[in-house]
Amino acid sequence: MSENNPQYPEAGDLVIATIETVMDYGAYANLDEYSKRGFLHISEISSARIRNVRDFVRENQKLVLKVVRVDIQKGHIDLSLRRVTKRERIEKIKSWKKERKADALLHAVAEKTGLPLQQIEQTVAVPLEEKFGLYEGFEKTVKEGSDFLVKMGIPENIAKVIAQVAEERIKIKMVKVRGVIEVRCMAPNGVRCIKDAFKNAVSQQKAKDAQIEFAVIAAPKYSVEVASDTWKRAEEVLDRVSEAVIATVTSAGGHGSFKREK
Repeated sequence: MSENNPQYPEAGDLVIATIETVMDYGAYANLDEYSKRGFLHISEISSARIRNVRDFVRENQKLVLKVVRVDIQKGHIDLSLRRVTKRERIEKIKSWKKERKADALLHAVAEKTGLPLQQIEQTVAVPLEEKFGLYEGFEKTVKEGSDFLVKMGIPENIAKVIAQVAEERIKIKMVKVRGVIEVRCMAPNGVRCIKDAFKNAVSQQKAKDAQIEFAVIAAPKYSVEVASDTWKRAEEVLDRVSEAVIATVTSAGGHGSFKREK
């Protein structure tokens, strides 16, 4: 949604810039997110002594730069490389890549729905941007499906296309945690009770953002594995599932225990 950006950056902003021209006293750079040109003076390139500007910057190189001054009346934008920290550079690149991916996803949704891009931006991008962040909204769709989009007021037909595009193009990195549940139930229907305990534990969680798998090690021991996008969420679901299984078996007259695998 680059067209919704302000026309000029503000002093202190981090920008993605492409070096256009390198000279003895500095370099001119195009600001990719604003369609403006700024100047990087030699004194703002490095804190070290510079003999040759091209030892530090070169034409067509993409850099994260910090805006030092903006003169809108003259159209001047002064930039700095030396004032950008390593952490700022990493975070800005990450953010910029997400913005580009989000724009590509919006175009894909517009293409699949046959609707104008501007309409998709107003219907989809604006509410997602306000509540989650645009790319984060697409990620949430992968985890939770299209239902939450409909609840936000996005038409169901568009929400389904968003979910389809998101699932095709976004791969959520998953982490896995494991444990061993040991349960025994000597009641006549003990085997059925244990099977139902595992089945009900999964259905009770309704965890769209987590994948739960059980496997028999050797009765009465069963492995449980939970995959989710964060360690905290995976651990939370693992604890709840194991507790639910043991509670169900215990209520039927059995007993059980859980041990987390390291």
